[in-house]
Amino acid sequence: MASALLQVVVERVAALIEDQIRYQINLVRGAEKELLDLSDKLKKIKRVLADAENRGAKDHSVKCWLKKLEATAYDMDDILDEWNYTLFKHKMKEEASVESEFKQKAGCSFIPSPSCLRFKKVSDRRDISKKIERVKATLDDIFKEKDTFKFVISLPETAATHDSWKVQSTSSIELENVHGLDIDRNKNNIVASLMIDGGDMQIISVVGMGGLGKTTLAQLVYNDTRLEGCFDTKIWICVSDPFDVAKVATDIVDAVGTETIPPNTNQLELVLLKLKASVSGKKFLLVLDDVWTEDYNKWEPLKMNLTYGASGSKILVTTRNERVAKMMGTLDDEVYHPEHLSDAECWSLLRQISLPGRREFECRAFEDVGMKIAVKCRGLPLAVTVLGKLLQFKYSLMEWENVENSQIWQSEVEVELFPHLVLSYNELSPALKRCFSYCSIYPKDYRYRVDHLIEQWMAVGYLGSVRDNGGVELKGQKYLNNLVMRSLFKEYKLKGRGKRIHACKMHDIIHDFATFLRKNEEREEVAEVRNRNCGVCDPHSISQVEKYRSLFWDKGSPHLCDCVASVRVLRLRCLDGFPLGMEKLIHLRWLEVSGINLIEDDLKIICRLFFLQSLLLPECSLLKIPEEIGDLVQIRNLDLSCNDFIDLPGSMCRLVEMEMLNIENCENLETLPEWILQLENLQHLFVEGSFERRESVEGGFERRESVHQVVSQLTSLRTFGRWFTVHGRRENVFEVGNDRAKFEVMKNLNRLTGHLNLRISTGISCGMEELARTAGEAELKKKIHIEHLSIIFDIPGPMMSRDLPESPYWRETIEALEPNQMLEFIEIQGYQGFALPRWMTSPLSLIKEIELSFCGVLSLNLLGKLPLLEGLTLVFLDKMKFLGREFLGMESSSSSSSSSNHVNVVFPKLKLLAFWKCGLEEWEDITEDEEEESANISIMPCLTELTIKWCESLKKLPHGILRKASSSLRILAISGSTELVKTYGEDEEGAAWRSISQHNPQLVLRR
Repeated sequence: MASALLQVVVERVAALIEDQIRYQINLVRGAEKELLDLSDKLKKIKRVLADAENRGAKDHSVKCWLKKLEATAYDMDDILDEWNYTLFKHKMKEEASVESEFKQKAGCSFIPSPSCLRFKKVSDRRDISKKIERVKATLDDIFKEKDTFKFVISLPETAATHDSWKVQSTSSIELENVHGLDIDRNKNNIVASLMIDGGDMQIISVVGMGGLGKTTLAQLVYNDTRLEGCFDTKIWICVSDPFDVAKVATDIVDAVGTETIPPNTNQLELVLLKLKASVSGKKFLLVLDDVWTEDYNKWEPLKMNLTYGASGSKILVTTRNERVAKMMGTLDDEVYHPEHLSDAECWSLLRQISLPGRREFECRAFEDVGMKIAVKCRGLPLAVTVLGKLLQFKYSLMEWENVENSQIWQSEVEVELFPHLVLSYNELSPALKRCFSYCSIYPKDYRYRVDHLIEQWMAVGYLGSVRDNGGVELKGQKYLNNLVMRSLFKEYKLKGRGKRIHACKMHDIIHDFATFLRKNEEREEVAEVRNRNCGVCDPHSISQVEKYRSLFWDKGSPHLCDCVASVRVLRLRCLDGFPLGMEKLIHLRWLEVSGINLIEDDLKIICRLFFLQSLLLPECSLLKIPEEIGDLVQIRNLDLSCNDFIDLPGSMCRLVEMEMLNIENCENLETLPEWILQLENLQHLFVEGSFERRESVEGGFERRESVHQVVSQLTSLRTFGRWFTVHGRRENVFEVGNDRAKFEVMKNLNRLTGHLNLRISTGISCGMEELARTAGEAELKKKIHIEHLSIIFDIPGPMMSRDLPESPYWRETIEALEPNQMLEFIEIQGYQGFALPRWMTSPLSLIKEIELSFCGVLSLNLLGKLPLLEGLTLVFLDKMKFLGREFLGMESSSSSSSSSNHVNVVFPKLKLLAFWKCGLEEWEDITEDEEEESANISIMPCLTELTIKWCESLKKLPHGILRKASSSLRILAISGSTELVKTYGEDEEGAAWRSISQHNPQLVLRR
């Protein structure tokens, strides 16, 4: 970490000297020489940092030297902030002097406000000079002390040292597949208890130590298909510590979704009343995961209101403490204890994770030492997983023996699982160690938004300079991937062609470990802080600021004084009001203020913090954005969502570094100003839910048109539309057609990335001919970065209520919307053409998933030829009565000749095939003779699940086709399909069932 921070300081020194020359300002006489001397020393220290940081893990004196160096680097960075802050006034004066020329070029009415030129002085020349002298004296001592350690100069880093994160494990096994936990027996017993109808509310508990798989067992139970239809609603709540009654109740109400709690409500009585109304009369399954409290007074108000649920309601609790289960009212025979893995099972799992793809004789070479390591895992699946990921990158037997002989196993630490984590932690680079321990300042079970986490790592200097054109974010993503790869994070949402992680969580045991590391380092520092703090500030908070330069406040009124003035990351949520002293925090790079009512003057104070790179102000009831926001010239991410302002000031055209602007759900916003075209670096623009109130008045259509006209010129846009959706990805949303934008607005937006949601308004009288004629203007084929395409025809109710005649314009429209061949997911809804577009069935297509819903197609010809298709879901295709063998890419049996000889593999990658509420009456099979003759033809060799639900008219499945797929098929799910249930669902020993399952005893029928 120190290396990255030193690099930042060195670059800032060079930039500062450049600015002084450019603006002809000599703020501190002779300072250039002092700065260059400091910079030279830092560069020399940087050459030995790799050796120093490696030795610092074991040598306490080296560790103290590194801490002193890091603190000095931060001090130097703070001085540069103050210096630049003063220089900024002079820059503003220069810009004011060319105001008229600026106005003409920018096309906006911005005039620098007088307040821009009257910044409160942070320090005078003498103060800065003295601070430089102090830092120089400290750095001289550090520089001399360096020589006593005889550090080795490090070789320049190669690209290979940064790329280990790319080796993504493909053999990672989910804990639900670890049957050695006796997980099947426990799961079946719990499911059986939950299926018992009637009686009072039952509370079942799963109790066990951390890392044993309690949550996994609860997840398996929660998602068991046998519980489908048993409950009116299922609710999953992660409780953790502390046990906040209002929060748990609010989460339950939100999950049920029938009641709404007003924002920022702090009245527990109101929340509990909403909870009672939410569950009253409903039979529910509630999972309370990771409960810690033994205080019955906290549990009682929840329990009392939950009893208003219908008879047969159940609660499933996971906890590490059996006293918690007893307190909550679990009977002895309803407490389940997951078992530890046996040593043999530990080795089996360890081998699967650490030796993927190795041949049997290679694995045998590691078996003896591997078994010894497995024994040390003490039967804990999490320990096996973490160690397995560590060993995956140790290729020799000697490296495995070094792990087995490590002294870590003899060390005494506070948590039983920590020795296994220490081994993995010690393998991290110093920068990764700091990024990992930083996460402990968040509460347990926190869902990390990766973009925010990386921005914070950047803000506190862990990732180096922000001047490297996107390299900082890329490095942050690499660091995150590296931690995930080692199971120090668990993936939450992994999306896109590049498999970028959008959100993740940390297992509570691993969070305990990160907290243990942080507190271990904090003990001495807190003692020092107590001797010099103001007496009002919390010493732990001050220590956190000094070590991580970060502070989070979620309630109360924070005290912002000089003790925390060096903070760089600050999050303020749902406080009693805007805190005093904010103007002192000039070093802030990342600031979130949410759920607090801000007035214009509050925002003006924030606008003086001109080093801000990320400013998040959602739900702050902002009525006006002041002109001073244009002073935040380093802003890269600006979130003004869910506020009440009606326009954006022209001064924002000066925010040329901005890459992301979020103005979602700003209903009063009139339009998107044209000055936004000045923001050449803008890549992500989120506007979903904005302009709505203005659209409802006269001129709404013109406003929408003007918004789209502006957007159409933002050719650097990668995202336009929604922020993160429920699927963990950003979504581009375009509404075209009748009373909407024209297809041409998308023409030049060829950098759009990820998910494109194209909603086409057909209207009753709009004429499909016009859509067909203009659809090609969208030029979707040029949008090579789109991975997921949704084409949704928004058909009005009167049209949906009657059969629509076939029109060639439907087919022409969909053909004109041909996407690039790299597309992975296609969803089409409401399309009323009788045939699929040709581009969808091209054997050159790389589509992996297809979903068709509410479409009028009559056949699904040639889909079997798609080489990479893994999932096919068909919903409400009520006009499709017959599914012929053309679906497979084969000719119908009625044809004069069969082309089957030309087909080697049909649906070669298909894993999931699902029919939901389709009008299907017959699914054509291959004949017995053809089945025998076509031994060289493979049909759906990877199919694992076939789902048919509510297809009332389908009487029989194609046995010949399913026998061809029998070796891989694991699940046949049939429900709501009356005729099929009669044939297959009543007697699993019947001839129809045997015809399908005789070659695959592992096939499971789910009804």
